Amino acid sequence: MEFKQLQSFVEVIRTASFTRAADNLYISQPTISLHIRQLEEELGTRLIIRTTKSFELTPLGRDFFNYAVDILSLRDKMIHNCSAGGRQIISLGASTIPSAYILPQVLPAFGRRFPNTYFNIHQSDSAGIIANVLNGIYDLGLIGMLPESDQLEAIPFCRDRMIIITPVSSHFLEMKARGISIEALLKEPIIMRESGSGSQKQADRFLSACRITEDQLNITARINDQEAIKNMVAGGLGISIISERAARNFLSEKRILAFELSAETAARTFYAIHRRGYILQAPVTSFIEYLKKCE
Repeated sequence: MEFKQLQSFVEVIRTASFTRAADNLYISQPTISLHIRQLEEELGTRLIIRTTKSFELTPLGRDFFNYAVDILSLRDKMIHNCSAGGRQIISLGASTIPSAYILPQVLPAFGRRFPNTYFNIHQSDSAGIIANVLNGIYDLGLIGMLPESDQLEAIPFCRDRMIIITPVSSHFLEMKARGISIEALLKEPIIMRESGSGSQKQADRFLSACRITEDQLNITARINDQEAIKNMVAGGLGISIISERAARNFLSEKRILAFELSAETAARTFYAIHRRGYILQAPVTSFIEYLKKCE
């Protein structure tokens, strides 16, 4: 049983004419007759009794008409709600940097372009986002590290870089003026992110390139909140390695200082991730394409 057969049957009853039904559906009258005959053969019963000038529904035909109307109505509702034509809710998992510093810039413009698309956003560290995308909880994840699972497709959409931030003090201003080495700077008390974050993964890469292990650092705290880290640094409690995007507002307000890292260890990429082989809904695809244009 196919939708086109149900549609032919319903249109014949609504128009009380095989000819008008064929015209409305842009198919031939023999095709209309074929569809109804196929339905009757599949059901093993007559739905319409035809005479030379008219037809009438059998009792089962009347019941079948009501069922067919309901099925076609449900189909139309499903297409409307589960396609780009209807309102769509994207379940989106985002790690700290995308959630706090990228999405607020991207979503207003995307919303104006795609007014029927809405977001249910969940913030976690990159490891948590990866796990929930794999489990099918999120349609899409935005993270700051390349996932290791071959079950995930990772699409790069944004570049960033890591920097070291310090308090604004004569001590650090003098270090900056002297062009002190990063290795010397890392002898200062340092505030680190927790291990599941993409930022910490990138910081670990940088430390590894410098041949510095964590037990050589004077780690004063581990905090998974970028704003808290910036406030603690600005308050003189230590230095930190964080995303340049996250630091921009404090840097523009001159509440912290920035020390550049080498280009090969500082660069990082953000990725949109989804399950490999999973058929993405049109709004999700549109959002990914939009992200790729918003550097």
